Amino acid sequence: MSKLLKRAKAWRDQDPDEQTRAELADLIQRTKDGDEDAEAELADRFDGRLEFGTAGLRGELGPGSARMNRVLVSQAAAGLAAYLREKAGEDASPTVVIGYDGRRNSRVFAEDSAELFAGAGLHAVLLPRLLPTPVLAFAVRHLDAAAGVMVTASHNPPNDNGYKVYLGGEDAGSQIVSPADAEIAAHILRVAESGPVGDLPRSTEYETAPESLVEAYVAATAAVGPAPASAAEMAWTYTAMHGVGWETTARVLKAAGYPAPTTVLAQIQPDGAFPTVSFPNPEEPGAMDLAFATARDSGAEFVIANDPDADRLAVAIPDAAAEAGYRRLTGNQVGLLLGWRAARLSVTAGLSASLACSIVSSPGLQVIAERYGLDFHATLTGFKWISRAPGLVFGFEEALGYLVNPDTVRDKDGISATVALLQIAAEARGRGLTLADVLAAFEEEFGFFASDQVAIRVEDLTVIGRIMAALRADRPSALGDVAVSGIDDLLEPEGDGEVPPADVLRMRLEDGSRVIVRPSGTEPKLKAYLDVRGDSAEDAASRLSALREAVEQLLASAQQ
Repeated sequence: MSKLLKRAKAWRDQDPDEQTRAELADLIQRTKDGDEDAEAELADRFDGRLEFGTAGLRGELGPGSARMNRVLVSQAAAGLAAYLREKAGEDASPTVVIGYDGRRNSRVFAEDSAELFAGAGLHAVLLPRLLPTPVLAFAVRHLDAAAGVMVTASHNPPNDNGYKVYLGGEDAGSQIVSPADAEIAAHILRVAESGPVGDLPRSTEYETAPESLVEAYVAATAAVGPAPASAAEMAWTYTAMHGVGWETTARVLKAAGYPAPTTVLAQIQPDGAFPTVSFPNPEEPGAMDLAFATARDSGAEFVIANDPDADRLAVAIPDAAAEAGYRRLTGNQVGLLLGWRAARLSVTAGLSASLACSIVSSPGLQVIAERYGLDFHATLTGFKWISRAPGLVFGFEEALGYLVNPDTVRDKDGISATVALLQIAAEARGRGLTLADVLAAFEEEFGFFASDQVAIRVEDLTVIGRIMAALRADRPSALGDVAVSGIDDLLEPEGDGEVPPADVLRMRLEDGSRVIVRPSGTEPKLKAYLDVRGDSAEDAASRLSALREAVEQLLASAQQ
């Protein structure tokens, strides 16, 4: 215990945040008084360090090396600054731009970072106010910055925050990948071991980005899908889910010529407490209930939701069979519609282009690419990989992420995807059709694809490792009544070679179905992704239902 108390006291003494310092002091005192619960909590706070990886940092707010706080963020900023100086040369002053959303401590973390970057001799540019993640990703390219940092935890629970890093130059504004993540992490660790964060050089001589930068993002995004005349009377509903999307989205809609939506007033302003949702993710059950209620009251033709940092897009359409009167489309359905649009535009423009999606997203995108004579790339999960596909004009992943304008934003962007989706809906409306009709037309053209997901949320992350090990040790020969024709283990060097090694199992079934099992990269979950293709919507639904039951049984057995 003495070692734990020594670490905790050293952290407390360097913590510039009054609240977390007091919280840690209380835990220290209670531990010294023999409170076993306090000791266990203190041990959890210092159980290693919150790991810096290709997703940057993300975790629960609170004091300690295993939480998100001002000490950890200061160490990360100083480590990133050292990395950028090393790459640019000691005499250079590379530019780094910092953005932040509406979560608790986001602005504080961003300002700390700006001061530390400036203190390290970098040209630091802080975005003028809380803004969506896509604006930060845009700013990295627009300012020709060496790097960008976005302080956000996206759609994570309310008490989380994160630190997402983008690189300019050869990386063209994409999120970091290996080996940059490990190199930055090594610099961060050296900073952490060198002394308290109060000794790090700081400066308030950083720049605040002008409003013209936001205006440039608005103009570029509005150009993605200007409104046709048929958009004029379009009635739709929008929710920002207590995030930062609405102000920027409203400006883009006006510039592109789309009618203003009916907004979900209780969710339209940024609020880091997320008071109307238990989990601020449009994919979660109940998260869009208020949007559906607003849509019913206003007679909306469809519903659009952004997640809290507006890098994701969810879409729902009227459905009499749904209890809420609206049915949220899957990320795959939206991705295929946007991919179809991108393919048509590319062929019309005579572009030699490619479509890309993560390996867990619908195989339908490859069918689109082949139909239109475009290249196709399957990547590991995450836009850090999708954005690097050569010749990319569109990329998506099933978790509601869409990259529709890679020339300006090399990341998923829920606002530009909104504009593209609105253009699809408006053009269909001009022909007397709905989004449901567009989906039906897609299925007639390309086939009936259906997807689902089975997820296991855990408290103990070692459970996920045990399940993956059990699946590798006892590989299934069949799922339900369908034989497994092959299993690719992407950890093995003899994998298919399409993607770097990853903790992923891909099972191919004799009827053409597919199951992919992997640990989540951002949540304590094991996920299984199911994809089928049927002769009709009913056939696809039947196959998917049977496959889901078989996969649930497989995962249950692997846990025993």
